[in-house]
Amino acid sequence: MKSKIKGIVFILTAAFFFALMNVFVKMAGDLPLAQKSFFRNLIAFFFAWIVMIRKKEKPDIRKDNMIPLIARASAGTIGIFCNYYAIDHMVTADANTLNKLSPFFVIIFSYFILKEKITFKQSICVLLAGIGSLFVVKPSLTIFSHPASIIGMLGGMAAGLAYTLVRVCSKKNIPSSTIVLFFSGFSCLAALPFFILSPASMTLHQLLIMTGAGISGGIGQFAVTSAYSYAPAREISVYDYSQVIFSTVLGIIILSELPDIHSFIGYIIIIGAGILMFVFNKKTDTISA
Repeated sequence: MKSKIKGIVFILTAAFFFALMNVFVKMAGDLPLAQKSFFRNLIAFFFAWIVMIRKKEKPDIRKDNMIPLIARASAGTIGIFCNYYAIDHMVTADANTLNKLSPFFVIIFSYFILKEKITFKQSICVLLAGIGSLFVVKPSLTIFSHPASIIGMLGGMAAGLAYTLVRVCSKKNIPSSTIVLFFSGFSCLAALPFFILSPASMTLHQLLIMTGAGISGGIGQFAVTSAYSYAPAREISVYDYSQVIFSTVLGIIILSELPDIHSFIGYIIIIGAGILMFVFNKKTDTISA
């Protein structure tokens, strides 16, 4: 029970700092997407490196670990680019809610990659999450001329693939610090060419804001990794949906963004689907015991 409580505390911490990171990214203004991604991940890279030095660890980048590390980093980088684009072009809470579809994509990718079976109840939860996302996306005949919502959903899909590949890395006993460090460094390198081709001058305010985004993202990465080391995902992943609440509150207080009624309905449906998933998994564990 103590381990589970620690896991819940860590995942709530991660949810808050990821929500704060996204608010910082929004506050950075009209900086190019690649530049935002580069500075956020550069700071997170050094954050992870410092943590690794303090723990007296060395990066576990062996040849047989490279494929899952590169795959995880690639999916995570795509997820960041899509998420940041959505944040720049949507209400922050809406963008975060679409990104929080990732746990449901984890189920789908786990079926194909980890050969984990999808139960009927899990399928119902996935369907409910899809319905909830429609309330946030509010699709119309002009949706393809305003692609931010679709890109936001793709970001959630990429994040789901990235989290599934984290589990693949964990099964190969790759340390979490190595996973975070490799991902941050890979993302920096992926953004660097675009950053060099179209750099934008940064004010001191923007530099401080992006520093805040990087620190928040680094804390969030380590917190979510720690959370899943204390308790299995099926027991604590539902609390990750608190990021939607944190995003809404921070968006209202800091950015003066107020989501519309349809978005709130979408939030409730997606969070409700997550809670149902938690209840179903808990009942399954009880029966198995």
